[in-house]
Amino acid sequence: MASSSKASRAVAPPVPNLAFRRLRGHRSPNEFATVVRRAAREIGEQVSCDARYIGRVESGEIRCPNYAYERVFLHMFPGLALTDMGFTAREQVRGRGARNRAGTVSASGRPPRPPQAPDGAGEPAAHPNHHPCCSLPLGSGAGDSDEESDVLRRAFMTSGSATVAAASLGPGAVSVSVPGRPRVGETEVRAVEEAVRRIRLLDDRHGAAGLYRQAAKPLRAAYALLDAGTTARRSTEERLHAGAGELAISVGWLAHDSGRFEDARSHYAEALATARVAGDPGLEAHAFCNTSFLARDAGRPREAVRTAQAGQRAARQVASPRLLSLLALREAGGWAGLGDRASCEQSLARAHAYFARGASSTDPEWMSFFAEPELEALQAQCWSALGEWSRAARHAQRAATLQDRRFTRNLALYRAELAADLARAGAPDEAAVAGEQVLDLLGEVRSSRIESMLADTAKVLRPHGRTPAVASFLRRRTTPHPA
Repeated sequence: MASSSKASRAVAPPVPNLAFRRLRGHRSPNEFATVVRRAAREIGEQVSCDARYIGRVESGEIRCPNYAYERVFLHMFPGLALTDMGFTAREQVRGRGARNRAGTVSASGRPPRPPQAPDGAGEPAAHPNHHPCCSLPLGSGAGDSDEESDVLRRAFMTSGSATVAAASLGPGAVSVSVPGRPRVGETEVRAVEEAVRRIRLLDDRHGAAGLYRQAAKPLRAAYALLDAGTTARRSTEERLHAGAGELAISVGWLAHDSGRFEDARSHYAEALATARVAGDPGLEAHAFCNTSFLARDAGRPREAVRTAQAGQRAARQVASPRLLSLLALREAGGWAGLGDRASCEQSLARAHAYFARGASSTDPEWMSFFAEPELEALQAQCWSALGEWSRAARHAQRAATLQDRRFTRNLALYRAELAADLARAGAPDEAAVAGEQVLDLLGEVRSSRIESMLADTAKVLRPHGRTPAVASFLRRRTTPHPA
C-alpha cells in the first residue's frame, strides 16, 4: 500500500524543450537572455531574464511561462503559439484542468496541492478573477475591500531554512520566522525579487492608494532576512541587499503616489542606506532618482536638483544612458521649480542626448516604464512649473497619445497633467474633456496624486462652470466613482 501511495505522488521528470532550443539558434543562453530583455522593453514589459532562466526553459523545468514572458515570446516570434515553442498549454499545468487530471483526493485522503505555477517561481494557481497582465488574483468579488485591494498574494514563497511564512499582500498578516541563524538561499532571494516585480506591475495597472499598506509587509520581511540571516555565498547576499533596497523604493513610491510624503522619504532613505552598505551604485542611483522626484513634489526644488545630481554621479558607474537621461530630467524638474529656465533647458538637452543613445542591456529592470511617453510627460511638468502652459500641454498631449493603454495608471496621470495644463492655458472645454477621460479610468486606478491633480484642475475650471463640457466634468468629479 505504501509503495502504491508513493507511486501516485511521483512526479514525472521534465522533458527537454527542444523546440525552444532551436529558436535560440547559435546564440549563447546569456546572449539570448539579453535579446529577451530587449524584446520586453520594446513592448513595455518587465522580465529579468538571464541564462539560468533560459536553461530552465530548455531543460523542461518551466513547462509554461508566466504571462509576462508569454507576451514577450509571442512578440519575439510572431505567428507562433506557445505550443509551437515547445511549451505545454497553460490549462494543462494550472487551474481546474490540472487539478482534475491530478484527481480530487490524494492517496493520503487530503485534497491535492495546487499545481506548480507555469514559471516555477511561486505564481498562484488560476483564480476566477485573474489579473490579465501579471497573473495575480484581484479578489473574489464585490465583497472585497477597495482600500486593501486583494491583488497581491503569495509575494514570498514558503520554503528554505529561513521561512517567510504566510506572506501575503492581500488581507491578513505577514509573519516572518527566522529561527536561530538561518541560511538565506535562492528561494528567499527570488521571493524578494518577485515581490518587487509584482508591486510594480500592479502599480502600473491600479495605482498606489490600494496597495501601500499591504506592500509594507513583505518589506519588513525582507529586512528581517537581512538582519537575521546568513547567506550561503556572497552573490546571494548582494542580491538580497539589492532586492530589499528595490522593495524599499517600490513601497516608498506607493507612499509617494498616495500623498504620504514623510513615509516615502523614510523608505527612500532606507533604500539609500542599503545601497551604500552593499556598495551598489545602481540601487543608489535609483534611490536618489526617487528622492529627487519626491523633493520636487514636496516643494523642495533645490533638494530635487542636488539629489538628481548625486544620482547621476552614481549612475555613471552603471553605464546606462537611459538612467542618466531620467536623472537629468529629474534635475530639470528641480531647476524648473526654482524658476531657473536656463539650467532647466540645459538639463533637458542632456536628457535628450542620453535618451537618443537608445536602450541598452545595462538599463536597470525597474526602468521599463521610461520610454518616450514618460520623456514627454516629464518635459510637460518642467514647462508647467515654469508657467508655460501651452507648451506643457503639447508635451502632455504627446505623452497621453503615445502611452500604451495597458499601463492604466500612467495613462491616467498623463491625461490629468494634460487637463491641468489646458485649464491654465485658457482652453477650459478641452481641459474638461481630458479630465473626464481621467475620470473614466478611476474605476481601475487609485492614486491620491492623480485625484489631487483633478481637484486642482476643477478649481481652475469652476469659473467656466456654465459651459456644458466643464459642467459635466465638475458634476462627475464630485460623484463617487464606482469601486
